[in-house]
Parts: sequence; C-alpha cells; structure tokens
Amino acid sequence: MTQENMTVDVLVVGTGASGMATAVTAASHGLKVLVVEKEAKFGGTTARSGGWLWIPGTRLAKDQGIHEPAGAAKAYLKHETTTHFDEKRIDAFLENGPKAIDFFTQKTCVQFDMPAIFPDYHAEATGGQPGGRSMVTRPFDGRELGPRVKQLAPALPELTVFGMMLGSGPEIKHFMRTFKSLESFWYVTKRLTRHLFDVVQHGRGMTLTNGNALAGRLAKAAMDLQIPVWLSSPVTRLVVEYDGVAGAIVQHEGKSIRVNATRGVVLACGGFPHDVERRKQLFPHAPTGKEHYSPSPQSNTGDGLRLAESVGGFVDVTIPHAAAWVPASVTTRADGTNGVMPHFIDRAKPGVIAVTPSGKRFTNEGNSYHDFVQAMVKACKGEPEVSAWLLCDHATLRDYGLGAVAPAPLPIGRHLKSGYLKQGQTLAELATTIGITPAALEATVAQFNAKAESGEDPQFGKGSTAYNRFQGDSLVTPNPCVAPLKTGPFYAIKLVVGDIGTFAGLVTDERTRVLDSARKPIKGLYAVGNDAASIMGGNYPGAGITLGPALTFGYVAALQLVDAEAVTAFELKIERREAVAIARQAN
Repeated sequence: MTQENMTVDVLVVGTGASGMATAVTAASHGLKVLVVEKEAKFGGTTARSGGWLWIPGTRLAKDQGIHEPAGAAKAYLKHETTTHFDEKRIDAFLENGPKAIDFFTQKTCVQFDMPAIFPDYHAEATGGQPGGRSMVTRPFDGRELGPRVKQLAPALPELTVFGMMLGSGPEIKHFMRTFKSLESFWYVTKRLTRHLFDVVQHGRGMTLTNGNALAGRLAKAAMDLQIPVWLSSPVTRLVVEYDGVAGAIVQHEGKSIRVNATRGVVLACGGFPHDVERRKQLFPHAPTGKEHYSPSPQSNTGDGLRLAESVGGFVDVTIPHAAAWVPASVTTRADGTNGVMPHFIDRAKPGVIAVTPSGKRFTNEGNSYHDFVQAMVKACKGEPEVSAWLLCDHATLRDYGLGAVAPAPLPIGRHLKSGYLKQGQTLAELATTIGITPAALEATVAQFNAKAESGEDPQFGKGSTAYNRFQGDSLVTPNPCVAPLKTGPFYAIKLVVGDIGTFAGLVTDERTRVLDSARKPIKGLYAVGNDAASIMGGNYPGAGITLGPALTFGYVAALQLVDAEAVTAFELKIERREAVAIARQAN
C-alpha cells in the first residue's frame, strides 16, 4: 500500500456532534480542516440520538423570558457531580455554551427550539430548574443535503414508526393521541402521508428530526464551508514529532495517507460503548464485558481512547458511573436481527410498573433512565443477572405502547411471536411465563393498585417530581404517572442494562487538550465528545448533558486551535518567567 502526504491545519477524527462542531467552527475562522470517519456513513451516535442539548443561560431561554438566578447552573452541577466537580471545565462549559449556541444559530444552518418547560432531571435539587436549559434540534429537510443524504447514518430502528423518527415532545404526544383527538388524528395523517411520499421518491423520510436533524444540519454547515469529509477512512495511528502530535496515518480509498495537522488532531470517536475489554474493566454489572446492551453504533469501540493512550494520554477510571445508563430491551427486528430498545419515557406512564425477578418493585419508575438503572443494579445485587420486568395491562399497552411495541392501532402479534412481549391472561399466568412466583407478583400489584386508584404511590413516589410529571400523561389526573393495572391480558418486557454513551474518557483540561499522567497537555492533541471524560462526574442532570457539552467543547477546541500559536507563545513566556523566578530563588 502506497503512502501519500497531505497537510491541513486541523484533523478531526469522527463525524458526531462534537467532531463536526469542531470542524465547522474552525473552518468558519479560516482554518483548513479535514474530517475523517471510519464508518461508511456520517453522524455517529448523534444521528441516532434524541438530538437534545443541555446548556444553561442561552439566548433561546432568555427570548422566552427565562432568566435563571446567577450561579444556579454551577450550583446544580456542583450538586450533581459530587466528588468529580471539575470547576475549570465546568466554568468553561457554562461560559462558552451560550456563545456556541449563538455562533451556530447565527452563522450556520444549525438551529434549535427551546421548550418553555422541560425540567432538569433533578429539578428539585439545589440550582435545579423547571425549564430553560434543554433544547432540541429543529427538524431539517434532508433534501438540503442533496445526494449526501444517503450517507447520513439512519435513526435507531427501534425509535421509528414505519422508518420515521418522531420529533421529541409534541409530536410523540400527537401519535399517542391519534384516536383520542381530531387535531392529533389530522396531524398524524399528514405526517405519515408526507413520510410515505418521501420514501417512495427518495428511499427514506426527508423530514429529519432529533439526532438525525442535528447530524444533518452539522453536515450541511460543513458542506457550506466546503470541509472535506472522508468516509470509510479509519485512523491507524498518531504521528508524533517534536515532542507532540503532528498528524495521523489515515487509510483512505486503498491508500495509507499521512495527514499532517499543523494546529492539531481532535479525537471525537464516540467513546467505548462496544469495547468489550474496557466494559469488562469499568462496568460492574458486566463481569465478562458482554452482559451489556448498547444502542450506540457498533463502530464505537474506543478508537480515540487507544490512540491517545498510545502517545501518553490516559482514561479517568475513577468516575462513579462509566456510562450514561439506560434500561434497554433486546428486540427481534422484522428481518430477524436483534436490536436494542432504550426505554426513555414509557416507564413514567400511568399503569406501568417495574419489578425484579423476585416480583417486587424497587424504585420510582418515572425517574431518569440513569437513576433507574442504578436502582436496578442495586436491587439485583448478588443475583446471577441484572434485569427487571416492565409490566402493564392491556388498556395501557394500547394507549401508550411499551418499549418497541407501538400503541394502537399498530398490531402486537409480531412481538408476541418473537417472545419480546410476554403475555398472560391473568397476573398469575404472566408471572409463570416470566419466571416469577405468582403470589409474589399478585401481592406487588395489589399493593400498588390499592393507592393507585387515587393517584398515589406511597412506596416510591412515582409522579412526585417535575421530571416524572413531564414524562407522564397530562390528561390523567390527579397523578399523570399513576394508574392501577386492572384488566388482562397483562404484559411484560424484560429490561437489561444499556447505555446511551460512555462517561469515562480521556482526561482533558478546560481547553480540551489531552493531558498525560503528569497532567501536562500533550502538544497537538485534543479530545471532545465521549472521547473526553464527562464533565458531569458520572451523573445525568438533564436532557442533553452529552450533546450540550459536545457542541460546546467542539466550539472551544476550534477556538483553541485557531489561536494555538498565540497560546503556545503565551505559555512559553510563562514557563520562562517561572524558570527565571526559580533561578533567582536558588541564588
């Protein structure tokens, strides 16, 4: 294989939100940028995500009259991150997040919508807010990408209806109320019709929503700046010269190309959700590394972490939770392959409870996915497997769906036949089917139902928080999250532990520079997104705490690269000044 050479200012490895944000910002400031991606499609985990970003203090919030108290966001993050509160990096995030949003919304096609009410996951905690911090990517017309729309990674199949990814919030509510509201019926009819016409004409839906919209918008912004994006082009190693990273070797179109990066290399490879060995090391529930199920792209195997480690970088393994946990169920798709369904909102719906294999409830089902899994792991301590069962009755299943099972009028037969959805005409029959002692399950449901009739859950307080209520059904009173399990058939889906991204990552500073074991920056090497250790300290404070920092620190990394020479000169002056001071003291 022949080796060629080329030179750019910045080499970005990865096409998710953090990598593309870096590339777009750097190119907008005049730098020559190359983006490389080992997959045949662009978008990474971002393309199959919810497309939400958590960034406090933005103009979008202020435009809606939301002015949060000074210092509230920092106080909230200090409360949430506990032992891993990194003040410098958090200050950099809080200062630059609003600036990043202004840059992208004013200078590019990347746009967001801020709902007035989307509470932090722990809104009742110190500094928590009932809204104004989580924003979602505005839907995007895929036609604007031209032929490149075919290279956009698809949405997660388990989160689509007829291949259509529903927009978060109001759109999902319309689909759940299709036959309860004339307005919703008309909305759904138009949406489905438009989608089916697109599929016939273009082979896929063209109304991109959520993470697909964010990946599409960032790709269009890169196209507008004529940034080259090489697909199917993995990085095999970093090039080290003059005590720093000078570039990388990239495999592209059958050639080994040395890409010299005069300003720096930015790692944005998506973390390590499918690195079995690192999962074995860092996931307590997965002793062999295989007892874990991630809906993230299979290609996210920790490439960025290993590249950095090869030149002196290191991974923070002390973060309390190495990933953003999510309860997941393993589906059988129509083509016979398996899929992983993340359970984001169904757990909060009225008439839904979760039990351990012993048949007992163990937590507030409406809590965030990250918190729910922690409770599930704790409840299964000492058991051979960490798992739970999500239960509901027939009316609830048809009203809201459950996991990958869609609400009425879509059929459920395929899921029953595959075994994904378990059914019993009575609770005792369902218990026998899923391996729970019938008396134990009947007692648990009877205890829950006794108070659920009046909308209460004295055992775990389901519906007691702002986030619980937001994810419930506002049409159900007095508690949008609580209703009894009444009439059979009854249904269950098995839950296991999954993730929506990894938290443990490379140690970086507030400028996104990768640090070595002595906490010194490795010249020319940067890490953003899930390749960098999360600033959230292993916790999950609100919707979008992965993509918010991803976009922000991509912006920060680019500005660092734009001014890299000036920063280096400044640091040399400081080092010389310190050396002179030390010499004077010695004399």
